[in-house]
Amino acid sequence: MHLKMKRNSLSRRLFFSSAIWTLLVLPFAAAVLVSLYRDAVERSFDARLNQYLEYLIAITSPDQGIDVMEPANLGEPLFSLPSSGWYWEIKSLGGPPVDFKSVSLASEALKLPSQMGVVPDETEIRKAYLAGPEQQALRVLEREITITQKDQQRRYAYAVAGDAGEIGDEVAAFSTMLVIAFCMLGAGLLIATFFQVRFGLRPLDEIGEKLVAIRSGKASRLEGSLPEEIQPLQEELNALIQSNQAIIERARTHVGNLAHALKTPLSVITNEAREREDEFGQKVADQAELMREYITHHLTRAQIAARVSIVGGVTDVSETVNSLTHALSRIYSDRNISFVVECPSDAKFRGEKQDLQEMVGNLLDNACKWADAKVKISVATDGSAKTASNTRNLTVLVDDDGPGLPLSELESVVRRGKRLDETKPGSGLGLSIVADLSEMYYGSFVLQQAPTGGVRAKLTLPAA
Repeated sequence: MHLKMKRNSLSRRLFFSSAIWTLLVLPFAAAVLVSLYRDAVERSFDARLNQYLEYLIAITSPDQGIDVMEPANLGEPLFSLPSSGWYWEIKSLGGPPVDFKSVSLASEALKLPSQMGVVPDETEIRKAYLAGPEQQALRVLEREITITQKDQQRRYAYAVAGDAGEIGDEVAAFSTMLVIAFCMLGAGLLIATFFQVRFGLRPLDEIGEKLVAIRSGKASRLEGSLPEEIQPLQEELNALIQSNQAIIERARTHVGNLAHALKTPLSVITNEAREREDEFGQKVADQAELMREYITHHLTRAQIAARVSIVGGVTDVSETVNSLTHALSRIYSDRNISFVVECPSDAKFRGEKQDLQEMVGNLLDNACKWADAKVKISVATDGSAKTASNTRNLTVLVDDDGPGLPLSELESVVRRGKRLDETKPGSGLGLSIVADLSEMYYGSFVLQQAPTGGVRAKLTLPAA
């Protein structure tokens, strides 16, 4: 499993879209939970203050008359501590002034919600956050009570206040724990998303590996059990590979038929022309022979192009090189040319065997023609094939110890039909065929000066 995500990849898109969504949802959910918790804490705090308020009303209500009694103790020590943040107060609304308050208020007075224009709720209680004597944040509950006795009536305002800092402290503590929990949850979700994306897209990685195997010749079809969503792709790819192979086979057949169809008329023309001993007959024979060479060359190119298009061809380089050097050593046995072969046993060419034989055979044959005593062939591979587009390179070097060529003539030798020495056998098409073949395989072919003084042919091809 590849843990690295490339810049433009499905895994990167899926992971970051999920990560962004997670990072947006979690803070929103945290804010909603904190708000709900604050409301719950506030309701609990209000219920506590309301208990004090009802108890205060109960113990101060007169048995007779309309004058409230001063309470002794509410049972909460905080109401007796100066500036504790917990206060109560009773004020008369009309009639003789009455002002009872807790010891904690001392000489101060509470700001009442009614004075701030707060409207009572359905329970006739006014609730508000107000500043206390020491600029403390207070939660204040106020209720107006009317006492009626016969034809007398008096209204009183009862107020109980508590330190709102307790609400803030509880909400802050909850928020801290929630942030820690959500950070851990977010990290866990991101990790789970990462591995979920990698696991979910693993079949695509397997498809890539199997396509490389097909490209390198290790497999001919996209085999294996793939997820249901990818099976149509597998079926279409296999159908495409099969269709491509069928098209190539038909093209090979047509090219072969054309080659045979043209060879017979050309042979007739050549034979007829040679029977005439005049200049015209010789000219026709020469041109017919030239046509044969060019037709053979271009038909060979067409056949090669068809083979190059086939997926999966792999050739053992060591076996091919050894068979060629063995054959050439017998052909040039009268010159006692020695061959030095340096080729790894695992070197593989990603292409057809006859194409490799054509290229390397032409290079070795050309080197033998010019060598004094020795021809050296070196084969090496580099890089690593991880994808179909990132293949290894196979480099073939053929050196001879002949007279060599100046730099100005090395490039011109590769041109089709170019021969620097007409005394040497051949049509001059060998090196141009090598250049054409290497180009079809997306490789390269150049001539250089060899360290031994002769010519070095450097051929670069795709390795399997």
